[in-house]
Amino acid sequence: MIISRTPFRISFAGGGSDLPSFYRKETGAVLSTSIDKYMYIAIHPFFDRDKIQLKYARTELVDKVDKINHPIFREVLKMYGLTGVDLNSIADIPSGTGLGSSSSFTVGLLNAVRTYLGKASSGEKLGALACEVELDKVGSPIGKQDQYAAACGGLNFITFYGDETVNVEKIIMQPDKKRELDENLIMVYVGGEHSANAILRQQSAAISDQRKFEAQRNMVKLAYQLRECLENNKIDDFGRILHEGWLMKKSLTSGISTSVVDEVYERGIKAGALGGKLLGAGGAGFILFYCPGERQDEFRMKIGGMNEMRFHFDDFGSKIIYVGDLFKDI
Repeated sequence: MIISRTPFRISFAGGGSDLPSFYRKETGAVLSTSIDKYMYIAIHPFFDRDKIQLKYARTELVDKVDKINHPIFREVLKMYGLTGVDLNSIADIPSGTGLGSSSSFTVGLLNAVRTYLGKASSGEKLGALACEVELDKVGSPIGKQDQYAAACGGLNFITFYGDETVNVEKIIMQPDKKRELDENLIMVYVGGEHSANAILRQQSAAISDQRKFEAQRNMVKLAYQLRECLENNKIDDFGRILHEGWLMKKSLTSGISTSVVDEVYERGIKAGALGGKLLGAGGAGFILFYCPGERQDEFRMKIGGMNEMRFHFDDFGSKIIYVGDLFKDI
């Protein structure tokens, strides 16, 4: 058996500029981090070597790859001509909550399958392959940031170019300031699930409007501002930048926020947070707040009743955490 562990991600600034409708006109940029909440993929030889068994939210048992219903499982196994395997997925957090779970699944699946076949995989390689699977083969109307964030791990500035290349740069901070940043971030669950594909289709279409394109361009500028303040170990403006980015993102399309999200966000700001944003494409999931340590007790008291999810930064990206004695059998 082989087991991969792939982190989920939080995007701080620049989201949406990883969509082709933007970066093919102007260079996109996102600042994000992976976190210590994970997708696990296990692969093992199946006792019937002519069949494939898949276990995720449902169970599939098929005798041909083309019969697989799950599009990512189907396209990855087809890509490598792989059969006679048993694949299982387990996640710390459900899908549709804004933490990039779909891409973490794709990256983790690729890492597990490639390791099963004895192929080496760098983070950048896994990110590029995951984009190929999700964007080109499955046809999902999504961007590229989640795949590279999950594959490479860490606190990164990710740039998207019109020639389809992607550059991942680590943000280097003083350890104590990075630890303070980690501790000042609070995530609360507002419930529900969103359809990221539907919202991203709307966002991609909206960017064709010049005013919306300008808003997206300003969101990219905020990503550069955020990189500068972090690299200079100045996190005082972090909340302000999150807040500005959230207001700009909401202006792109009505599906990004809801009355429930707006109400929770306002409660958080009144409770002492300096800024925040809804994570992911929008509509539901988790709201991230930036709240200085001295205000956090009051924040948690005033925001009482909300489901907080404790987390920390992840520095490693997708990893193989278990390799059993199976290579002699494949």
